Amino acid sequence: MKDIKRRDFLKLSGGALIGMTLGSVSLRAAAEELDPSDPTAAALKYAKVSPVEGAYCENCMFVQGEDGQELRPCAIFPGKQVAAKGWCSAWAKKA
Repeated sequence: MKDIKRRDFLKLSGGALIGMTLGSVSLRAAAEELDPSDPTAAALKYAKVSPVEGAYCENCMFVQGEDGQELRPCAIFPGKQVAAKGWCSAWAKKA
């Protein structure tokens, strides 16, 4: 069995970490907008414009990404992006 030196291990680990990070960023960029007629979206009453005053996807604990983006990834709908001003029944105020 070949001995792996500490330096080589750190190089490989660092490269893997960078690869996973860049991979997740590209997956988020490729995500498509959630369609309200999607079965999961319909079950959670997703709307692109919130019918509840003060409750928006942008201030929900499940929404990820940076503030100010019109569309953002949501943990409830993997692989999809939701409207910042949208809402669904799973909404929970961000702490």
